[in-house]
Amino acid sequence: MPKVIVKENEDLDSALRRFKRQVNNSGVLAQARSKEYYVKPGVKRRLKSEAARKKGRRK
Repeated sequence: MPKVIVKENEDLDSALRRFKRQVNNSGVLAQARSKEYYVKPGVKRRLKSEAARKKGRRK
């Protein structure tokens, strides 16, 4: 879990910006969004293969 210690003479905006960057880099939000609702195993497989197909097409 990301955590930011506010330094002396540091404004809250910059500390909040650092916290948001740490949360984004750690992938906490992406993980929370993926577990937001249940996806059946068959649907998950289909989505994964479609994503791989799209990724292969870009090259």
